[in-house]
Amino acid sequence: MPNPANDHALALLVRKLDSIAGLSDKERQAILRLPATTKVLQPKQDIVRDGDRPSRCCLVLEGWACRYKLLSEGRRQILSFHIPGDVPDLQSLHIHSMDHSLCAATKAVVAFIPHDALRDLINRFPNVATVLWRDTLIDAAVFRQWMTGMGRRSAYARMAHLFCEMYLKLEAVSLAGEHRCPLPLTQTDLADALGLTSVHVNRTLKELRGSGLLTLRGSTLVVDRWDELVQAAEFDPTYLHLEQRAAE
Repeated sequence: MPNPANDHALALLVRKLDSIAGLSDKERQAILRLPATTKVLQPKQDIVRDGDRPSRCCLVLEGWACRYKLLSEGRRQILSFHIPGDVPDLQSLHIHSMDHSLCAATKAVVAFIPHDALRDLINRFPNVATVLWRDTLIDAAVFRQWMTGMGRRSAYARMAHLFCEMYLKLEAVSLAGEHRCPLPLTQTDLADALGLTSVHVNRTLKELRGSGLLTLRGSTLVVDRWDELVQAAEFDPTYLHLEQRAAE
């Protein structure tokens, strides 16, 4: 019998992949027939752990997820944030042992798709493999930006850059607009992502608010002066390839 939850999950995957490079009708239908199981996760609940050998990939349906590495004494470095439509562990199709962990950053709903089903799909539809490969290349471009920020940007510019990036990613999947977007992250999350202390995060947020660039209202980010935020971050969105996605 049809499963509405699975239909919603796979339709979201179709929309995400279609936005990257375009799919044929046959490819869309094949994706919609993939087996998937959904699960509700609580904040910080692990999806897959460092050292695991997973047999399925995870598609984010609701909420946010994050990749992270846990160091000694419980210190955590967040490596990336993921929003609905993202498949943050695609590499597990080919790199069988996880070298980092993936968890829900907020309360989230995810769908699990078996590796065997995905491998069969990409063997039958090589263009789907190309689209997935392109998605991982864009993911790698985001990593390079984060590395540049951690090494060379000030805390102020680093935080401004993250806010610009997340706003545009959310806008691309119709989850943001008019320079307003959800930002359901704690100051600890921001500290772990930006390589700062919570005290430094608090001080930097106050500085950004004090400059009139943005406002935080609960879990909502409002960018009051977008062009100036972009300038403060030295933000060039080329690495997200959003214009190319839209054109295609």
